[in-house]
Formats: sequence, C-alpha cells, structure tokens
Amino acid sequence: MTLAVDNDRYRIQVQVTAEYLPEQSDEGNKRWVFAYHIRILNQGEITARLLTRHWVITDGEERVREVHGEGVIGEQPSIAPGQEFEYSSGAILETEVGSMRGSYQMLAEDGTCFDADIPAFTLAVPRALH
Repeated sequence: MTLAVDNDRYRIQVQVTAEYLPEQSDEGNKRWVFAYHIRILNQGEITARLLTRHWVITDGEERVREVHGEGVIGEQPSIAPGQEFEYSSGAILETEVGSMRGSYQMLAEDGTCFDADIPAFTLAVPRALH
C-alpha cells in the first residue's frame, strides 16, 4: 500500500537530465537511444529506501509503454536525510522525440510507504525540437 505523504518527514526530490546517444541509435531502423541521469535527494527528516520504480514512457506518436520494477540499476538504495543517490540508465524510442515520467515507491525507516514523483522530462534528438 502506498500512502500519499506530504510533510517534512518524507520529502524526496528527483532531478533528471537526459541526452541523446547518436552512436547507439539507428535512425534508418527507427531506433533512437537516450540516456537519462537521475539524482535523488532526501530532503526529509527520515531515511528512506527506494523499493520500486514505475515509468510511463511516451513516444512522439503518443504510444505509451509502462515499466515497473524493483529498485534501480539492481539496487534498492537507502538514502539518509541530506544525502543523495545518483544513477544513469537509458531508454529506446521508435521516434526521435518522446517523454518519460513516473515515481519511486519509497519505504521510510518508520515503516511508512510513500511515492516520490519523477517529473516529466523530454527525450529528443537535438535537431528535433525548435
């Protein structure tokens, strides 16, 4: 069960940057590869562990794919107050533009489960957006 928690004890901020990887992409076969770099900051008052991830990936033709999984990059990191965890991963699209958004399910050391929202971000080949 996930609780919507909005107070200073449980505050996780997620920052994302994305980049296009032309050397791994194959435009002729409609394969555009992107890396995204995540920084998770615990701005709350209690240590929290990242249990699961949920991504909603939308390509330029409005096709939606959802991804659910345990942890991130094979880890379920615990993040103490004032600490951060960083990782990088990737996504492959069939269009040169898309977006991602989602959430992490977190477990605070007091036993409270809550969601940390991942803000929507754009995946785009640099020349594709004006």
